Amino acid sequence: MRTKYSLLLMSLLLPITYVNAEVSLTPPNAKAGECYAKVIIPAKYKTIEERVLVQEASHKISITPAKYEWTDERVEVTPASKKLVTVPATFKKVTEIVEVKPASKSWKVSLKRHAAPVSKEILVAAKLKGVDLENTKPKTCYREYFTPNRYKTVSEEVVLQKESSKTKVIPATYEMVEKTIVVTPASKKTVTIPATYGYTEEKVLIEKEKTVWKKGANPAQKLAGATGEIMCLVKVPAKYKTIKKKVVKTPATTKVMDVAAVSKTIKVKKLVSAAKTETIKVPEVKSSIQKSVLDTKATFSWIQVGDKVDKGLRATGHKICLVEVPAKNQKITKVVLDVPTSTKEIAIEPTYKTIKVKKLVQEAQEVKTPIEAVYKMVDKKEKVSSSHQSWERILCQTNMNQNVVLKIQNALQAKNYNPGKIDGVLGQDTKVALDKYQRDNSLATGGITYETLNSLNVGL
Repeated sequence: MRTKYSLLLMSLLLPITYVNAEVSLTPPNAKAGECYAKVIIPAKYKTIEERVLVQEASHKISITPAKYEWTDERVEVTPASKKLVTVPATFKKVTEIVEVKPASKSWKVSLKRHAAPVSKEILVAAKLKGVDLENTKPKTCYREYFTPNRYKTVSEEVVLQKESSKTKVIPATYEMVEKTIVVTPASKKTVTIPATYGYTEEKVLIEKEKTVWKKGANPAQKLAGATGEIMCLVKVPAKYKTIKKKVVKTPATTKVMDVAAVSKTIKVKKLVSAAKTETIKVPEVKSSIQKSVLDTKATFSWIQVGDKVDKGLRATGHKICLVEVPAKNQKITKVVLDVPTSTKEIAIEPTYKTIKVKKLVQEAQEVKTPIEAVYKMVDKKEKVSSSHQSWERILCQTNMNQNVVLKIQNALQAKNYNPGKIDGVLGQDTKVALDKYQRDNSLATGGITYETLNSLNVGL
């Protein structure tokens, strides 16, 4: 019984094969009384979530229609114009003093009222002697001969009313014409053409390609005459998952259509010829009056009385004085133009008619609403470390007995791994169950390692 048990134990505990050429032929740092075996440390993986695109991002197009409102619009029926009105000229009477006889100066023998005039020869003699007859002040006396001024009567025309003009107004003329008013302006209408979609299938990698070690048969002998096993490196293909994706075939678009304007025809007044004026001349009015005017001036020969006389000079005995005779005036009444004829411009306001029109408040607008992409989370396995061979401490004849095998069998059954008959014997069913448990939990295979015992909570 003990011999059979030892052979079964050795077939499980001895190393399976050489996985790595760098692993030493004997366990390093081995201690006496302990058993070791070359075991396969499986590759380690971790599960990660990957975000996979299921539906691409797109957008939805909607049209906000144009907005209109009805408003009252004033339409000019009769345009603004001007009316000309004649403002006649006004006249006024004024009194004017007309000089009939101008003021005069004359030389007389004295300053007395009825003094005799001085002869011309005396005045000439006085002038020849340096007397300034022209600039002599009145009431200045000289000794002289005096020739008085001579006057003549002449007729002179006086303007009683100046030439003027009179304005005649010719009124404006009109005609009725038709006028087209835009009630609804031309606009554009935008029509939405929705997007079209299709579906495609995409293969998503969920587990990369890997290699695993599997047991193989080998008649070769190992150390101490034990029967060895061989491990084969097998390639496990990558795993994929097919995902159905919704994709945009043609994106949403818009089409712009023209909407014609709506018009209305009304009758309005149109100016044919503007108001104008015609000027008529009014001739001037004249009158004749009689006037006395100087015909010939008096001449003097004079020495002023009171001036210093040089020695040897003697007075002639003729005393003459410059006497001023004031001008004679006459009052006459004239009709004169006060305000000339003019025209007054009167503004004629335009006339309007109120009609209802449709006015664009807001143009049609295209609104794009984004549609977010749709993703799905897919679990993927990612290798953390590759499988390798290593020397591990295992159970052997020194600490392996029926009681320990019973604990292992019970622990496997508790974790839903069928070890076969619970009899304390390390049979084929127990070894298969133990190997499956090790692989499922990423434990080293090829022997009952202390790591496996700790995982099963089995104590020695």
